[in-house]
Amino acid sequence: MHFPSISHHGGTRGVTGSCHQLHLDPVTSLLIDCGLEQGLEVAPGVPNATLGFDVSGIQALIVTHVHLDHVGRIPALFAAGFRGPIFCSEPSARLLPIVLEDAYRLGVSNEPKQVARYVAFLEQHIVPVPFECWHVLVERPALRCSIRLQRAGHLLGSAYIECEVELDGSSTRVVFSGDLGACGNPLLRPLLPPERADVLVLESTYGDRLHPDRSGRRQQLEAAIDRALLDQGTILIPAFSLGRTQELLYELEDLLHHKNLLNKPAGEVAGDFPDWSHLPVILDSPQAQRVTRVYRELHQFWRSEARERLVQGRDPLGFRQLITVDTHARHQQVVNYLKSTGRPAIVIAGNGMCSGGRIVNYLKAMLADPRHEVMFVGYQAKGTPGAVIQASEGAGGFVQIDLDGQMYEIRAKVVTLGGYSGHADQAGLVRFAMGQKEPCRRVVLVHGERAAKQTLAQVMRRKFQQLGHELDITIAE
Repeated sequence: MHFPSISHHGGTRGVTGSCHQLHLDPVTSLLIDCGLEQGLEVAPGVPNATLGFDVSGIQALIVTHVHLDHVGRIPALFAAGFRGPIFCSEPSARLLPIVLEDAYRLGVSNEPKQVARYVAFLEQHIVPVPFECWHVLVERPALRCSIRLQRAGHLLGSAYIECEVELDGSSTRVVFSGDLGACGNPLLRPLLPPERADVLVLESTYGDRLHPDRSGRRQQLEAAIDRALLDQGTILIPAFSLGRTQELLYELEDLLHHKNLLNKPAGEVAGDFPDWSHLPVILDSPQAQRVTRVYRELHQFWRSEARERLVQGRDPLGFRQLITVDTHARHQQVVNYLKSTGRPAIVIAGNGMCSGGRIVNYLKAMLADPRHEVMFVGYQAKGTPGAVIQASEGAGGFVQIDLDGQMYEIRAKVVTLGGYSGHADQAGLVRFAMGQKEPCRRVVLVHGERAAKQTLAQVMRRKFQQLGHELDITIAE
């Protein structure tokens, strides 16, 4: 076998379960991500949390970002005997225990002492690494491997990984993209392509499409809020706790600010109509609240425009009209109150595909009332309640929300806001592969549906050929 080489333990059948092993020599390797396969991608009869490969010789796990489809099998990695370091960015080091603690509570045990022991064990292995700095992981007479984390723009702390492998006098740079962000995220610093890559392991989630223009999403959001105020209804936004929720809060704060409401005394009515001054923005997710606190504390990692708002005395993720709901009892009170009154509100609650979490109780209470509106800002996987509700836009229908077997009528308004994708589209992926100084030489496509990977491969071959560059591109199976 020629080294360095790569084997894949997930992220090849679809868009989840990313897990890639970089073999440096016959007995030494690194693991890049260790994620869960989720939804329809889980092979029949195979537990989705199993590891399925030998951990001996793995020197370290390197985490691109903390979504479960990239880190959800870390408990299985430990169970298989791995005791090496987990390298990740500084924000990811803060977020990873929150994400895995929540998963542990839901999937293993909610007993406080057991959870605390698990989190403490996890934290012992996490090693934060600054962005843009080389870090030596392996150094032997004939073998040296360094890694560098670069901002990926997907969520706070997300990174792509550059691995410089020096073996028997020759050097190879292998780059793992992780999940690359879409351009224009208001909170995150922009993604810059790698300087060079001899081998690029590239995600392809949106390899077969271009995203809609992001510029219209603010107007759509503002129009929906005006409708809710006029109809005295609630806007229900199913959103995942990490990344999308913080981006929504940031945008809502800006809308409120530009209506000159945040600095007005309570009760003072703005000159325009409807009146936004008493509109509560309700964040009903304990995990989202913990994540948002970390985002606020790590504002040095925000993009400059976002940091400037802090200098102006604004708090984009902690504004006056933001209300947080902690306990389940308080959550049920809020659901009942919004159902029974004509008080307009915006509710952000998990989970993003309506397949669980607190959003389910809101949907059960409000789907049948046309005063309310369900607003989707993220991808809805086939077969999820979110996908069924989204498909009813403009037509109504019925949906089964959980396992109680009851069908719920959909009479609430349903709208999908484009421009909120957290992933780079086809054009962004091609730009990344072209690099800053020179295009990559070899590309391995992972983390995408088969059609998306095939389309992206065709487009990349054509683009590279037009520019006079050779490209060796393969689709990981």
